[in-house]
Amino acid sequence: MKLYAAGLTLCTILAGCGGGDAPFGEATPTTPGTSEDGGTIESSRTLPPGTASPQANTTIFRKEARDSTSGNGFAEGVRYNSADDTFTVDNLPFDGSSDAPYVRGQAVGSLGGYAVYEAVEQYPDAINGSSINQFRHRAIYGLSRSGNTEFAIVRTGDYVGYGFGGFVYERNGTVTLPTTGQALYNGKGAGLRDYNGRGGLEYSTSDVQIAIDFDDFNEATGRYEGAVDGFVFNRKVFDLAGNEITNDVLARLNEGNSSSLTAIPTAVFTISTNALDANGEITGGLTSRFGNDTGGIVEYEAGTYYGIISGDNAEEIVGIIVLETTVDPSADNVRDTTGFTIYREARQ
Repeated sequence: MKLYAAGLTLCTILAGCGGGDAPFGEATPTTPGTSEDGGTIESSRTLPPGTASPQANTTIFRKEARDSTSGNGFAEGVRYNSADDTFTVDNLPFDGSSDAPYVRGQAVGSLGGYAVYEAVEQYPDAINGSSINQFRHRAIYGLSRSGNTEFAIVRTGDYVGYGFGGFVYERNGTVTLPTTGQALYNGKGAGLRDYNGRGGLEYSTSDVQIAIDFDDFNEATGRYEGAVDGFVFNRKVFDLAGNEITNDVLARLNEGNSSSLTAIPTAVFTISTNALDANGEITGGLTSRFGNDTGGIVEYEAGTYYGIISGDNAEEIVGIIVLETTVDPSADNVRDTTGFTIYREARQ
């Protein structure tokens, strides 16, 4: 596969790393929980690759599926090093090396409560000392308040297409799913926006709300069924220097679609069967749309959400949301990859 680079950036070499915690996908299971099996209507369900035999009482790891055409899913060996607050990623070309890991972002060090890391901008030739320009990789890392769930996203924006990157998310513990009732989860999301058809990388933030109905759909065929609803709203976009550019995005959307948007449209989950399984994993589709000035409806984005519920009281969810639009006139496609850890707060 050949993915064409859009450009290289310049800077100084940053510090190396030492020490480290367990990488994604290699955590040790904690005390087992329990869950109920059940189900209703058979329907298509595709989860990202990762844990081969997930259970409610084990850890679960997922990563973006590898696609040689787009460059998706090539990020491997994702590791956060707490000893020096650095971040290491393998299998992405021109993002430094193991002795020059990603460091906490200089212009943007955190986003929506999650940590932001950036790769070195130059790396030396070991023989002649010449500086080699690196691609503009950024990573977002999120760890839940309990430490039981975490996610990471890596994108670059330095290819004409999306380029090489990936995401991972993980439950480090177990879950006990309710068999009746409903649950509401709220929290923040943080993401990376990249472009297909031109280079470019941006940050995004949002509020994420997910509701789960554990009563319905009814159990009937030996598979667990629950309904999942959700919203991604209060969405904002920032450039790599941390400047908010939401109005710039809205201006070109309005110009290209004869509309008068004042906010990025809310993305809404599509309620469907088989969105929740007995292991606590959720997945499904979501879309956003807006009206134009002639009374028409513009289908703005379509995408997929992935998540894992965690805790003895199913009190938190970690996940990834990938949304893509074709109606932004600045590129063929614009993609937002958002990670989140959200919570079912106890009544005060």
